[in-house]
Amino acid sequence: MERVVFLDRDGTLNEEVHYLHRTSDLKILPGVPEALRMLREAGYRLVVVTNQAGVARGYYGEEDVRNLHVYMNHILEGQGASIDAFYYCPHHPEHGTGPYKKECRCRKPGTGMFEAAAQRFEVDKPHSFMIGDKLLDVEAGNNYGLTTILVGTGYGSGIRGQEEKEGTSPVYDYYAEDLVKAAQWIIEKGQAD
Repeated sequence: MERVVFLDRDGTLNEEVHYLHRTSDLKILPGVPEALRMLREAGYRLVVVTNQAGVARGYYGEEDVRNLHVYMNHILEGQGASIDAFYYCPHHPEHGTGPYKKECRCRKPGTGMFEAAAQRFEVDKPHSFMIGDKLLDVEAGNNYGLTTILVGTGYGSGIRGQEEKEGTSPVYDYYAEDLVKAAQWIIEKGQAD
């Protein structure tokens, strides 16, 4: 069995850019290479799962998504922080065009991308995690039976602030200000298991 950290992409690994698809617009968030390197050194597989509705909407193509992932991994590899696999959902149930307009299992909060990863990695769910900056990411991780972490990068800090204001209980297992703090918590938790 393999311990896997599933990661959202936009707002978690890189700055949130409206429908990011150009390599020139990619900006890796501070601390991300360090956090990924820490997780790799602790024995975790790193898998990105990302909704890419821009494909469904016709803003860019699947080839753009794949090229961006190759480019991103090239940058991360140079810092000892490569991603083991990237999975993306190009569909949208309402705003898609042509074959991309459909209900699917892969779009988060669905679990299709996790299931696709499980074809390649023997996921040890009790010791695996989902990290993202949106409740959709957390919900997808919960649906797949993973421990979930909301990070305060991207949209995460706003969600956390709203919960505190309303006094509502979080639906995730842990809140981390950034990916480094999330990685530290995962590694500490792993050592305690």
